Amino acid sequence: MDGRDEEAGAAVATGRPLDRRAELSEFLRSRRARLKPEDVGLAAFGRHRRVPGLRREELAQLAGVSVAYYTRLEQGNGRNVSAEVLDSIARALRLTDAEHAHLTHLAKPKAHTKKPVARQQQVRPALRQLLASLDGVPAYIVGRRAEILAWNRTAAALFGDWAELPPAERNWARLTFLRPDYRDLFVDWEQKAIDIVCALRMDAGRDPDDARLSALVGELSVKSEEFRRLWATHDVKEKSHGVKRMRHPLVGDLALNFESFRLTDGSDQSLVTYHAEPDSPSAESLRLLASWGTDATRSVPSV
Repeated sequence: MDGRDEEAGAAVATGRPLDRRAELSEFLRSRRARLKPEDVGLAAFGRHRRVPGLRREELAQLAGVSVAYYTRLEQGNGRNVSAEVLDSIARALRLTDAEHAHLTHLAKPKAHTKKPVARQQQVRPALRQLLASLDGVPAYIVGRRAEILAWNRTAAALFGDWAELPPAERNWARLTFLRPDYRDLFVDWEQKAIDIVCALRMDAGRDPDDARLSALVGELSVKSEEFRRLWATHDVKEKSHGVKRMRHPLVGDLALNFESFRLTDGSDQSLVTYHAEPDSPSAESLRLLASWGTDATRSVPSV
């Protein structure tokens, strides 16, 4: 991290809300730094460039705004910026849909009633019934701040019995960065870590006043050098499906397809499921885990 990232890390370590202006500034700088003039059809004049990536004036030219206007925005002053200007800047920076949404959240926050700090996330009874009915399919509900809110028996067999953990520890970020057994479980641990950090960044853009999220980021920044490194990239993305390769201590290697379904009830929750290709070795291993249920977690010291 550079000096500004270290200062930001120190701030969140106290649990104070994230500084939206600083987040906007750092995000724009990091997106601009990853582009080269030749990437966007500009001539790279001069051998020695004092900044990585595009210069501010080059980005402003591409976006069709004045250098002074863009400079104010990159300094964190997003007040009164229009959606049209943000769209132009997003196109110039070649932002993904997730990055575009993140930029909009940072620059034009929606007015909202501040949530009570102690409010707990609740899972509807019907969703718990749905989880229980997905026999043989590892499934869970994840909410804001990567908190694991509910799960079924097969998920417990695959990932570990989260019921044995204190509620505060039922969190994908804490499990991924602070638990060695989860590092062993995911074959591509680095990608899992990246996905978690990107999701937390999206949460931070939507609600930088979330003191619990700030405290979580602060805790992980203190305890994990890898988290600090990934958090400083300011990368954001939403991953709704893919393949996870795991090495389970009881059944060995598995390749499982995952699907994430974001609920549309305003709860900021998602249903995540895993399944194996039919008639594959992973399908047989998953069937064994499902038949053992939570008994599988008692056969090994962890996971």
